[in-house]
Amino acid sequence: MSAANQGIYDFSAETLDGGTVSLDQYRGKVLLIVNTASECGFTPQYKGLQAVYEQFGARGLEVLGFPCNQFGKQEPGDAAQIGAFCEKNYGVTFPMFAKIEVNGAHAHPLYRYLKDKEPGLLGIEAIKWNFTKFLVDRQGDVVKRYAPQTKPEAMADDIEKLL
Repeated sequence: MSAANQGIYDFSAETLDGGTVSLDQYRGKVLLIVNTASECGFTPQYKGLQAVYEQFGARGLEVLGFPCNQFGKQEPGDAAQIGAFCEKNYGVTFPMFAKIEVNGAHAHPLYRYLKDKEPGLLGIEAIKWNFTKFLVDRQGDVVKRYAPQTKPEAMADDIEKLL
């Protein structure tokens, strides 16, 4: 299937515990997809992501975290370490996936798709840093890309509009 014919629900990803999840299971939900890291200056955003998830989850928001070690090697841990860190330090209960690459030849197909649909400032597709966020509506359309410094709580109005 060519990228032009693919939609968000055509992708799958490996979970931290080694299982595989089809994004089709999130059909009809609003998605906030984030590349994360445990040793980044933006790591405290896990708290905000969890708060947004708790605030809007019952109404159809799913936050999906994708650890990535491509920026300053700020996600050095394995799956077990990442999961323990997120739970212990930030009480993360939203889905976390296995570590991926978001840029380059080995970028996860989901991230190639997200960057194609919402390239960012000046049309530059590359993810600039950890905690870049993509908001996807209930129909599976990528509607907005947020810079790493954008705090999750600052996206609440945009999320609210899509619920």
